[in-house]
Amino acid sequence: MPPPIPSSRLASRLKVRHLNLLLAVQRHGSLTRVAAETGVSQPAATKALAEVEDIFGAPLFTRSRHGLEPTPLGRLALVRARHMLQDLDQWTREVDALRSGHSAHLNIGAIPFVSGPLLVRAVALLHQRHGVTVTLHRATTDQLLELLLRRDLDCVIGRAAGGGPDPRAIWHELLYQQWPALIGHPRLVRRLPHGPPDWAELASMRWILPSPATPIGGMIAGLFVRAQVEPPTPMIETYSLDVIEGLIAGDDRLVSIVPEDIAGELALHGRVAKAPWRFDWELPPMTLIRRVRDVPLQAETQFARILRELCDEGAVRSPPVQQ
Repeated sequence: MPPPIPSSRLASRLKVRHLNLLLAVQRHGSLTRVAAETGVSQPAATKALAEVEDIFGAPLFTRSRHGLEPTPLGRLALVRARHMLQDLDQWTREVDALRSGHSAHLNIGAIPFVSGPLLVRAVALLHQRHGVTVTLHRATTDQLLELLLRRDLDCVIGRAAGGGPDPRAIWHELLYQQWPALIGHPRLVRRLPHGPPDWAELASMRWILPSPATPIGGMIAGLFVRAQVEPPTPMIETYSLDVIEGLIAGDDRLVSIVPEDIAGELALHGRVAKAPWRFDWELPPMTLIRRVRDVPLQAETQFARILRELCDEGAVRSPPVQQ
């Protein structure tokens, strides 16, 4: 067994350029390509990697037919290097925020089906009360969770669903419930009868749906199956509200299912209408998803408090649906 590394060695010898080198080697799998990217000679890149491996006292990469691949020690070093560089990036953003007269910077992820008014008011209040600036990322819950666990995001507003990351790494705080609504072109909606949904008729329509891999997409497909109706094949799978609204506005045969509060927001523009049909099922709840931290970020805690306040005030108005 090799002798343990003195605790002072990494702290005194490891530099930021070493961290960037490790990630570049993982990205390219070749010191030739690393050298080309960084503008140095290949011998210089080889020497730099040897210097890093000397600090760790063991090889971090081995050669294979696929190029340079990390050893177990190398995989650990890569994870830590990525986290350290992300922390430095966050630190830089916070310093820039403070120097610009703000208190902090927060990277927030939100799925497209988060209530627009809620998000707008929350971000505005966060800046107004605490001087916090925000970078907002929009994607599906699984994509945002990946960014959260990689420390690219500080928190996420998304769906609480089964499975997913280790619950010891993240925690969910329930924000509000959503109910589904069928939307379509105003001419199509006017032709629909009132009363319980007819799943066979629904299946015969032209659809825009989220991917079945998403919580809401999987739930919609399951409802058709339980009604013993073949789920429709959508014309397009998308979460993009702009695309959904634009396609429905131009085709009076298209329909989609979105949260009722989102349907109300889209209907305000007059290009989309909400169908009279009511569903007796709920969407997975909307939650604030945060990483488990030893010391919580103050800006993240302030954002969570504002979200709770707005939800308690009824910022998202979506009444329960009764059959």
